[in-house]
Amino acid sequence: MTAEAAIGMCLLVLVALGLVWMICLGVVAVRAQDAAREAVRALARGEAQDSAIALARRAAPEGASIEAEADGHLVRAVVRAPVRGPGGIFGFLGSVTVTGRAVGAVEAGPSG
Repeated sequence: MTAEAAIGMCLLVLVALGLVWMICLGVVAVRAQDAAREAVRALARGEAQDSAIALARRAAPEGASIEAEADGHLVRAVVRAPVRGPGGIFGFLGSVTVTGRAVGAVEAGPSG
């Protein structure tokens, strides 16, 4: 009976770690999406690209790469962020990269 309990406990720990990993993925994905939206909002208001990237960097996860560009009447931003396993436990798997993308229209100036 104790051998079965030990195996069951190990499986429960592995399932719990897998759930924590999925939560980490979700949190980083949401932060990457928020950072992309922040960059698009800034570019749509007419702010400089460097300023938009700086604003996005504050919302982005650590280690994220941010690309933002204005193309005519559209602005785009892409944020890519690596996700590592919780506590380095899944370090042997490497990291997964999540991407947040946003597109918006340039806002009209005060003259309309």
